[in-house]
This record gives sequence, structure tokens and C-alpha cells, in this order.
Amino acid sequence: MPIEFEAIQYTYPCRLQPAIADLSLNIPVGKACALIGRNGCGKTTLFRLANGLYRPQRGLIRWHGKPLRYQPAVLRQLRRQVGLVFQDPEQQLVATTVEEDLSYGLCNHDVPVAEIALRVQQALHDFDLVELATTPVNTLSLGQKRRLAIADIAILQPQLLLLDEPLAYLDPPQQRNLCQILARLQAAGTTVAIATHDLDFAAAWADWVFVLDRGQLVIAGAPADIFTAPQFIDLGLGQPLLTTVAQLTTGEERASMAIASVQRALWQRYGLSPRELTPFLWN
Repeated sequence: MPIEFEAIQYTYPCRLQPAIADLSLNIPVGKACALIGRNGCGKTTLFRLANGLYRPQRGLIRWHGKPLRYQPAVLRQLRRQVGLVFQDPEQQLVATTVEEDLSYGLCNHDVPVAEIALRVQQALHDFDLVELATTPVNTLSLGQKRRLAIADIAILQPQLLLLDEPLAYLDPPQQRNLCQILARLQAAGTTVAIATHDLDFAAAWADWVFVLDRGQLVIAGAPADIFTAPQFIDLGLGQPLLTTVAQLTTGEERASMAIASVQRALWQRYGLSPRELTPFLWN
């Protein structure tokens, strides 16, 4: 496991109720992971703990089996390996132009100049930002800022990429492009975890789903099992369209098998993994 949380508790200053309460979970290597749950369930807090922005009051976080230490040099290295894209893209954009913003993190990590130039050009192409390379960041639309914020972290080539509501502000073509980029990152060995309210996306894209409620882990597992589990249904979050269709066509007891069959059929028919087809399923 690249990152492990053991009995973690975190309470924000001036709050009585913990945002994360005695939570233990492991993010598996190489998986497409989705964190779901209602507003305030702890998804964003957990990501910020994983990135070292927050320090738990209790419990232990391990990165590649070693307890996380909070010295500046250790955290600097951690944040290169564990990339976090905030829900609000404007929190991450620091430079004047798009290409300067892309190069900012690489410069801070002492990447050679020639490699910086190559990575920036590749990121401009991958995230459809070529025509915006010299555009002032403060004139970008929210969707453009979102793409740039994701590119800013992806360009660092982290081992674990955490994205907080990454589909926000993106139109359908941009969402399809993002899913293709995430698929390429995973193929190159990056573990990807996404916090999202979009159950349709989570059902179609993720290999593994964590359900949080009131700062605690309720259930974790494969999407086909999670969305038909009583623990999930009892939360009243609704169900993905894929699950609803499976239940209508096969019955409650066989729904999880039907979901898995649909995913296999998509793979066989199109030669693509379910996560690469995700945007076409729900747009």
C-alpha cells in the first residue's frame, strides 16, 4: 500500500466535532479509487492529511510502510510524490501565465531546465492548453483554471495523485479528455484517487470505492458490490444509473453481477477499460 491511515483523528481548530474520527484505510497501489459521501463527510480533510498539509491529532499515517514525519524536507519530498489538486483551482495557481505556472513546481524541485521545457510542452498538449500558453492566469475561465491546476500537479509525475472534485467546471469534451489523461497516468504507474459527489462517475470509473460518513469509513470495496450494499443504501445518497438499470433488469440479488458483466462487455466491445469509457457512459 502506498499510503495507510491507522486510527486517524483530526479536528479543526475551534470545532468540537472531529472531521476525521478513528479512521483506518489503505489506498491500494495502481487502483482507480473514488471517495464518496455527503458534504462534510471528511473527503477533503483526508486528502489534505495524505498530502501532509494537515497533521492528525491521533493515529498514524504511513507512506510506503514508513510513518510520516513532519519535518520540512520530508514534507517537501512527500508533496512531490503525493500530488493534491484542490477543489478550488484558484488556490493552486501562483504564476503570471499558463506556461510559467506549469513550470513553477518543477523549478521548486530542481528539475533540469531542458526537462522542464519538455514537460511543459507535453502538459500544454495533454491538457489542451497550447493556445493559452502565454495567457495571463487571472483571465482564464474556471474550466481553464481547473485544467491548469490538474496539469500543475500531473506534470510533477507523482506516485499518488489526489483530485478533489476534478470534474467541476469542465464541459463534457474536457471531462472525456481528463479521463483519458488519468488512464494514461495509471498505465504509467500512478495511483489515482478522486473525491467526488458524482456516483455515476464513481461507478463507471473506479476500481475501488471508499464510502465516508461523519469522518468515518462506512464501507470499501469494488463498485459493483458497494452500490448494492445495505450500508451504502442506508446513507440515502441515491444510486448510480448503472446500478439502477442492473436492478431493474436482473433483480436486486443479481445487480452486482450485472454491473460487472456490463463493464466486461464494454471492454470486449470497444477494447478500452471502463474508466476510459466513463465520460461516454454518463454524458
